[in-house]
Amino acid sequence: MLKQLRNKFVWITMGIVVGMLAVILGLIFHFTAKDMEKDAYDSLYALSQSVQIPGSRVENLQLPYFTMEITLDGRITAKGHTYYDLSDDAFLLELAQTVLGQEATEGELSRYSLLYSRVLGLGQQVIIFVDTSGQEAALRSMVEIGLLIAGISVLAFWGISSLLARWAIRPVEKAWQQQKQFVSDASHELKTPLTVIVSNAELLEDVCREPEEDRCVRSIRTAAGQMRALVEGLLELARADNGQVRRSFERVCLSDLTEASAMLFEAPLYEQGRVLQTQIQPGIFLKGSSQYLKQLVDILLDNAGKYGIPGIVSVGLARQGKSCLLTVANPGEPIPESENNRIFQRFYRMDTARNAPGSFGLGLSIAMSVVQEHGGKLWVESNPTGNCFCVQLPCE
Repeated sequence: MLKQLRNKFVWITMGIVVGMLAVILGLIFHFTAKDMEKDAYDSLYALSQSVQIPGSRVENLQLPYFTMEITLDGRITAKGHTYYDLSDDAFLLELAQTVLGQEATEGELSRYSLLYSRVLGLGQQVIIFVDTSGQEAALRSMVEIGLLIAGISVLAFWGISSLLARWAIRPVEKAWQQQKQFVSDASHELKTPLTVIVSNAELLEDVCREPEEDRCVRSIRTAAGQMRALVEGLLELARADNGQVRRSFERVCLSDLTEASAMLFEAPLYEQGRVLQTQIQPGIFLKGSSQYLKQLVDILLDNAGKYGIPGIVSVGLARQGKSCLLTVANPGEPIPESENNRIFQRFYRMDTARNAPGSFGLGLSIAMSVVQEHGGKLWVESNPTGNCFCVQLPCE
């Protein structure tokens, strides 16, 4: 949980930083490109004016340009200064034909990185070209530098965000560790006296002669049994929080384990008016704890018996590529979509109608902890006829 909280803090911070950098660099590029485009068209307009008004001069022109004079007999003369080779007659002819094929008298030739303007004169046509290849190169260079700066900034902010996240959640981590330690210690301390109470209550029940005494002893034993179940559930969560699940990993045949658990629940489910059906693919192995994986299957089957209605309870296990999918489906009232995540929280129960005797809202929390320790995912899928709990685990 703490790791997820830390990662969430980092991702939110990085999302804000990346968004701001993208907006800032995008605006800089946009306005720079617009300014360059305006300068190019201003230069084109000034050159056009100088051709139309004999004797006028163009000053402070920073962009390369050249003019092309085309006479009535088709002779082409080019002069000016640019990056293009103005002595290449074939290129000049291709360029002239391209411009003359345009309907507009002014525009852009993006293929050649040129702006053009056609001016009609006596006995000839003058085409003015402004070379924008330098501007495009400058824009590309600006984009490359901007991306480099953005990349360095993102890496720097990533490191800073990671340090800030560790510093920010340090009090939460300390409180969480203290809470886990308290739950573990309290559960251990409560387990022994509860076991003594249950044992003595069983002995008293055997020697009671009066109905009233027998009823009181049964109540004591029932309440103590419920408390012991709660303590054992808390102990399981404490072990999962402390990483004890992963320490007992070995090669486990999930197919055999699921089949064995299903056989144990077949009779209790039948007594509740439910029929158990299994479709388990054999030979599915994974690295895990056989004890906790069996507990996972038992929890899902126990929930199917507690919260379902009479009908068919189906258990499925099949390999899917590098993982396997375990499903336990039962008929009953569908779980609302808004509750799909909340039902896996500790001590959470949807409503009193779904509360089964002896249920404390820890079963699915324990199941989620076991699945997460095995690197898998647990979720619920609902339909109008019932619910299906799905577990995806990585295979060996």
